Amino acid sequence: MSPKEQQRLKVFNEVNLRRLKIGQAAVLMELSLRHTKRLLASYRSKGVRALAHGNQGHLPFNRIDSSVREVVIDLATTKYRGFNQQHFSEKLNEEEGISLSRSTVRRILLRQGIASPRKRRAPKHRSRRERYPKAGMLLQTDGSPHDWLEGRGPKFCLIGAIDDATNEVPYAYFQPEEDTAGYIRMLRKITRSHGIPLALYHDQHSIFELSGDKLPSLEEQLNGRKPLTQLGRLLEELGINSISAKSPQAKGRVERLWGTFQDRLVSELRLAKTSSISEANQVLARFLPEYNRKFQVPAKEAGSAYRKPEPGFREDEVFCFKYPRIVGADNVVRFGHQRLQILPASQRQSYARCQVEVHLRLDNRLAISFEGQLLRTRPAPDEAPVLRRQMAILENESPYHQPLKPAPSHPWKQWVYR
Repeated sequence: MSPKEQQRLKVFNEVNLRRLKIGQAAVLMELSLRHTKRLLASYRSKGVRALAHGNQGHLPFNRIDSSVREVVIDLATTKYRGFNQQHFSEKLNEEEGISLSRSTVRRILLRQGIASPRKRRAPKHRSRRERYPKAGMLLQTDGSPHDWLEGRGPKFCLIGAIDDATNEVPYAYFQPEEDTAGYIRMLRKITRSHGIPLALYHDQHSIFELSGDKLPSLEEQLNGRKPLTQLGRLLEELGINSISAKSPQAKGRVERLWGTFQDRLVSELRLAKTSSISEANQVLARFLPEYNRKFQVPAKEAGSAYRKPEPGFREDEVFCFKYPRIVGADNVVRFGHQRLQILPASQRQSYARCQVEVHLRLDNRLAISFEGQLLRTRPAPDEAPVLRRQMAILENESPYHQPLKPAPSHPWKQWVYR
């Protein structure tokens, strides 16, 4: 019997011994007088059993069948091993046809001794920043190098962005490492699909901004401009405000996104048995729309703050690397090991000693721009040192002089004791 039922038994015994009146007993048990009389009559006719609850000893109607419990435990330890409890309950409903709440799945796993794989640190007090009111006002971006394949393949980096107002992930892509080309590719894709955002929130990586000890060039000093990285120059051309975060917590939305991806996306990659970066990007392309459907939230204000590119916007001339060069007297521009011959144009016959821009595009093609106009070029003939080096390679000779190696019997290699 429960303590409550034992207390009622004592009160009814006092009533039977005429030490208490029925009205006093009702007050002590906090019951109505009518219900107290009904319980007293049952107690006198059936005994102590009348005070016990009628469902005592019966199984609840909504009890989970033991076979379902065994299936859930088996899936949690084999097919869906490593999935967090919320993700696992969603997969049970979507893939296995087992509709159980997260709390029920959690209770089944804990009774079996299976804890959640996610480890959470002790919370710290921080003030929450209000979201931007409209989509496209602020994108938080970052790169996440991680062992995404859990040893089944090489390690690589996930580059992506998240909208501060809606939690939408407009872009995410796996690539070998975090580099400038990856962020340029990201901005190009977002501009195509959504438009140009107003601001980009990022960390203090050297991809976005140069360190303080970087000295400006003479031209930058004369123009009063600070030196920019290639990505900083691109953001300035697109009119995107570049905001640098002073701590990881300041851009917490994208940091929490990586925490979710390193849990859910890693489990999806494991489920698909992914072992290469190309296969990982295929899984990511299927995962991203489903993630946005589940986790996207409505913005405070309707509409979009993304700006559409102006008419005549040429992507190849904007989303690329740009380097200043001085044209030689023979109208040849040197860039690395390549030489480009500038051809005469109708508006100008010679560009000797002019400063031009060499555009290195994302597909490694080169183009030359002068005062905003692309120039016609062709590969220039190789110079004499290059031809000699190629000839030496063809003749299976080293292009450089190799120093002679002394023989083992050389006096320099003999030990002399004096």
